[in-house]
Amino acid sequence: MKISELREKSEVELDRMLAENRNKIRDLRFKVAARQLNDVREIREARKAVAQILTLKRSKRKA
Repeated sequence: MKISELREKSEVELDRMLAENRNKIRDLRFKVAARQLNDVREIREARKAVAQILTLKRSKRKA
């Protein structure tokens, strides 16, 4: 998801997306450990999404 799309989301939606992405990262790590995941790049993309959401939440808090 693009950062411009994330900026349009409300605080509640960002919290929900943050929780979903953190759960996704956890599930992907389990799949890697069980050797069920073929595309490990998914973990990087989920971590990037978490970082973007946290950055937006902090910038909204300061503004």
